[in-house]
Amino acid sequence: MTRSVTQTHPTKSEAFDQVLIETAHYVIDHQIESKEAYDTAHDVLLDTLGCGLLALRYPECAKHLGPIVPGTVVPNGARVPGTQFELDPVHAAFNIGCMIRWLDYNDTWLAKEWGHPSDNLGGILAAADYISRTRAAEGKQPLKMKDVLTAMIKAHEIQGVLALENSLNRVGLDHVQFVKVASTAVVTAMLGGNREQVLNALSNAWIDGASLRTYRHAPNTGSRKSWAAGDATSRAVRLALMAVNGEMGYPTALSAKTWGFHDVLFKGQEIKLARPFDSYVMENVLLKVAYPAEFHAQTAAECAIQLHPIVKNCLDEIDRIDITTHEAAIRIIDKKGPLTNPADRDHCIQYVTAVGLIYGDLTADHYEADTASDPRIDALRDKMVVTENPQYSKDYLDPEKRSIANAVKVYFKDGTSTDEVEVEYPIGHRRRRSEAIPKLMEKYKENLMTRFPSQKSEQILELTMDKKRLEDTPVNEFMKLFVI
Repeated sequence: MTRSVTQTHPTKSEAFDQVLIETAHYVIDHQIESKEAYDTAHDVLLDTLGCGLLALRYPECAKHLGPIVPGTVVPNGARVPGTQFELDPVHAAFNIGCMIRWLDYNDTWLAKEWGHPSDNLGGILAAADYISRTRAAEGKQPLKMKDVLTAMIKAHEIQGVLALENSLNRVGLDHVQFVKVASTAVVTAMLGGNREQVLNALSNAWIDGASLRTYRHAPNTGSRKSWAAGDATSRAVRLALMAVNGEMGYPTALSAKTWGFHDVLFKGQEIKLARPFDSYVMENVLLKVAYPAEFHAQTAAECAIQLHPIVKNCLDEIDRIDITTHEAAIRIIDKKGPLTNPADRDHCIQYVTAVGLIYGDLTADHYEADTASDPRIDALRDKMVVTENPQYSKDYLDPEKRSIANAVKVYFKDGTSTDEVEVEYPIGHRRRRSEAIPKLMEKYKENLMTRFPSQKSEQILELTMDKKRLEDTPVNEFMKLFVI
């Protein structure tokens, strides 16, 4: 005997928590006017795709890709760039999100919470391709790539504004919760969801809870951190599809006494929005231009590479290495002892600094076993002293600065030392944007060439470097271009 369950659907959006209401209003009604935001979104799109293509070189990433059930055929499925896979949009979002994040090389946002807003592109691209191919098959107009850029700006904004004042890491939760929330909002709107459906989807995203940060910290640091965002953005697509199909929502998902997110997972604190949603995050996002390392270590890598010519021939004569940094870096990436895998190494400020001092460069390959077995790395790590500069920590949280400062100084056994090398703003910071963009585009071109032959790469470049032409390109045609 089965029992039917009658679901009660909220009819008044005003009954929902205010954070959900403001998020839904933003994705449904807000118009993005900022040219800078669209220009930056274009650059972020190309860089993020390039990072995903580069990750396909690594078997540990590639093993996660493809359909869950081999041989599955999905009519009008979403394509996975750099492959021949055509998948349902939920699993395509996981595939694309996994590629994007694998090498820790896409953009970054640092505040009380951290994260990588372009992780949302996994869900956005998968949903956009699925929607566009379905519409084209029905003789309707597909989405244009400008729609993708708009969704990116809005997802960046939601994730980034949530991160400004709400520290998930302080309660042991992972930042990909904000990826799930942001992707859920924009994908539901892309699917044609109305205000009530966006609210319903968002409430379910918050009720899902959040991953623990266990896999980001010793002694459990592991590769899940490279697919966690793909998991989050794919879950968002699933919740969005359910919402537009009529699934109910939960108005006080955040604030319900005892059972809401605030009481259960946030130690009674309230999720707050530090500023109105617009395009602030995309305009100020940090571009990871030079080095595939956790962003709090980017300026440490720059310092070390500047010191490389001075120390490269006298590594055995080093007595001590001082790394002066900010509080967030100490909490996340100050690691001593064995590092067991690439995911562990790219989140260790000492490892990043040692590689920069020894090799004068830092690439994804430097985290693999061949480089990690170089005994000079651990020898230098053992000589490192990491301390906080309180001013660095203050400037890190200052909305007018958002610096990510590090300084490195090397002392020798004979009593001499190098000058202290300090870098306050990494090359991808808004204050160094003019310096960064040409290098970012070179990075994109090089990453394309790791996956596509030269003729195909030139065809992709011809389209993607023309901003106006790219914006007017149907999403299904754009995605077809990236099929290998």
